[in-house]
Amino acid sequence: MTKQTALMSWSGGKDSCLALWRARQAGLAVPLLITAMDESGTRARSHGVPPALLQAQAASLGARLQCYHASWAEYEEKFIAMLRAAAAEGYSHAIFGDIDLAPHRAWEEKVCAAAGLTALLPLWGEARRRLVDEFIAAGFKAVVVCVDGRHLPAEFCGREFDAAFLADLPPGVDACGENGEFHTFVYDGPAFSAPVALRRTDVLRYAAPAQLGGATYYFQQLVPLD
Repeated sequence: MTKQTALMSWSGGKDSCLALWRARQAGLAVPLLITAMDESGTRARSHGVPPALLQAQAASLGARLQCYHASWAEYEEKFIAMLRAAAAEGYSHAIFGDIDLAPHRAWEEKVCAAAGLTALLPLWGEARRRLVDEFIAAGFKAVVVCVDGRHLPAEFCGREFDAAFLADLPPGVDACGENGEFHTFVYDGPAFSAPVALRRTDVLRYAAPAQLGGATYYFQQLVPLD
């Protein structure tokens, strides 16, 4: 990586956070995080985190957060528009936290090319469990905010993402959740100026429509700590 300016495709989760940390350690300036929200704008598209916590997270990471609202059908179009706007501001690269799923990388390179940006994947090709161990050993702290009921019961939602959580994962569930088994929200660690103050409330059940697979998901509701 060269000393250029990049934006981060930001979920708020552990892989995004580790990729951001590595990019900055390599000398890249990353002052902008971009996050997709649902159509209502009240929750992050995949992780279900409210914008107030994402804003607090970005502030502690020393970055500006830009959110956009999108359905799954218009996600790509709106994301490319965000990338093009960043390119017009002088950004040269976009960072992603994917590890080894080739279709994801192909899509990221396609949308970046459409906006005149270069895609960077700091975690690409590394052993998933080694990345998890690096994340925890570095001192990052995260809460599990979403689980896919096809892989994990509701009791895993809301737990700390730590060694105990990893030890309790059933056989076949990836430690990184790279296959969509679970998602996280990072609230503290070496990249943060201060912990993100939050409180866990309810765990909500969501049944996806048939056109999106029909699976049942569980979301840990988080709110800023007053």
